[in-house]
Amino acid sequence: MARITEQTIEKIRFSADIVDVVSGYMEIKKKGRNFFGLCPFHNEKSPSFQVRDAEGYYHCFGCGAHGNAFDFVQQIQGLTFPDAVEYLAGKAGVTIRREKANPVKQKQKVDGFGALERATV
Repeated sequence: MARITEQTIEKIRFSADIVDVVSGYMEIKKKGRNFFGLCPFHNEKSPSFQVRDAEGYYHCFGCGAHGNAFDFVQQIQGLTFPDAVEYLAGKAGVTIRREKANPVKQKQKVDGFGALERATV
């Protein structure tokens, strides 16, 4: 299976503005250097959800939700990491580059999963 290159992920991370991503799903207002809004992950009456644009992450002081643009899209849409990467790449206009998986590493991974499975029995 071909995996998305680290360079592509970093390019998307740099291109996907956290404020643009979050504001596509909820209303946030700028207060000082940061943005605040009602958390989309739990019910609340006063804004405890903060988006820190300069640092590129969000944090909810109410429920503890925290992460970057990839994490937000995964949590809000229920996506896997690769699906979130593809979604944000489309929004940012970044072409996804893939690389073939290393067969040796793939075998080590499969062997490791097998060992874990046997250990739990």
